[in-house]
Amino acid sequence: MWTSSIPSSCGKNGRVRYAKLPLKATIYDKKTTSRSRYFIICAMFTGLVERTGQISSVEDISGGTRIGIEMGEMASEIAIGDSICTSGVCLTVISLGNKMVYFDLSPQTLEVTNLGALVAGSVVNLERSLRVGDRLGGHFVSGHVDDIGELLEIKVCGDFSNYVFSAPSAMLPLMVDKGSIGVDGVSLTIAKLNDSGSFEVALIPETLSTTNLGAMHVGDKVHLEADILAKHVQRLLAC
Repeated sequence: MWTSSIPSSCGKNGRVRYAKLPLKATIYDKKTTSRSRYFIICAMFTGLVERTGQISSVEDISGGTRIGIEMGEMASEIAIGDSICTSGVCLTVISLGNKMVYFDLSPQTLEVTNLGALVAGSVVNLERSLRVGDRLGGHFVSGHVDDIGELLEIKVCGDFSNYVFSAPSAMLPLMVDKGSIGVDGVSLTIAKLNDSGSFEVALIPETLSTTNLGAMHVGDKVHLEADILAKHVQRLLAC
């Protein structure tokens, strides 16, 4: 049984950093040097993009890469250590300055995402982590990319568009018609699953104009994240 409350110890602006363990579970809390029923969890997102940001700098550092993103006024509400969903990838803020926010990309991040292909001028989707009491308008997005997909086809329908993306075979069992999927950090509804191993989503003008999806072309790569609930069910059934 899981508790439903969130402890008051949270990040800046009440953004979630802690959650309760099951009632019978205890762990050793290094911060208080005592046994505790709390543990630090990764930030959670909704897949509702707040704004896009432009890559202003890409720098090689020892073992990895440091990127700088121009975030405008959003930068004033961000603190070092905050988690930002960056085109579907959960990244930690390492420094700030003059509306710029900087992140370090580890070898693991560079291996499992396409962030290593970013260059100055690239546009990324941005979302801050959920705050206690926030409405969940999209679906739970962890920012842990499952795989990379490719934009196969764009079907323009007036101001609307249908996008067809490839999906790795390992992800297909986690996808259902009218289910949720994260595409470059955007919470989308699967409009159609194709036998060819692809899926289709219907994009409204708002999504096309406020995210980087509207500027994509056939052949572009995207980060895919399956619904976390589907992944937990798959794991339970396999046990």
